[in-house]
Amino acid sequence: MKHPITYVFALLAMLTFFSGNVAADTFEGRKKCSSCHKAQAKSWKDTAHAKAMESLKPNTREEAKIKAKLDPAKDYTKDKDCVGCHVDGFGEKGGYTIASPKKMLTGVGCESCHGPGRKYRGDHRKSGQQFEKSGKTTPRKKLADKGQDFHFEESCNACHLNYEGSPWKGAKAPYTPFTPEVDEKYTFNFDKMVKDVGAMHEHYKLDGTFVGEPKFKYHDEFQAEAKVAKDDKKGKD
Repeated sequence: MKHPITYVFALLAMLTFFSGNVAADTFEGRKKCSSCHKAQAKSWKDTAHAKAMESLKPNTREEAKIKAKLDPAKDYTKDKDCVGCHVDGFGEKGGYTIASPKKMLTGVGCESCHGPGRKYRGDHRKSGQQFEKSGKTTPRKKLADKGQDFHFEESCNACHLNYEGSPWKGAKAPYTPFTPEVDEKYTFNFDKMVKDVGAMHEHYKLDGTFVGEPKFKYHDEFQAEAKVAKDDKKGKD
């Protein structure tokens, strides 16, 4: 008969394995991203996406809510049919929850567009360190295979075009009440809005750590016009 402690170690190994797999699918929150992408994070704080949760609070955006037939005095920050489009990762492993809200997942942040960071952030960081040390580049495909999203148009459509009668084929209940029928300003054009720094964030020069496809369709255009960040001159791709 094997010693009981053998079974203890085996059990611990199994728990480590499975907990590691679960952790690989979780959201981390924007603090991790911001530690390197300081300029982008600072710019994001002034955007509409950063303030997304604020709009769900009572007595905010009263005129817009009345137009959409919502109660402007109601607190929608705990309404499961609303919260999902105002935070990161709602309904997903490690994402924002109403029961235990996390500040770094509040608002439409990095991971809403680029995917849950714990899957690829380690490779992202190591590649940056490797580039700084030796100039060796890393294929973007390596990050894409780990879950980084280089396109994210569908993620935007899932909130901005999720209404009855939408031209987007993925629309399903619960629908957003903020439709073009309520106000023309809710007409959503991804190609136009993704270039709006008031909604997204400013773009800064990247150092070229990552190369090849997949590449966001406006990557080259954004980089041609990008600023050099004062506090992060090398940038990170």
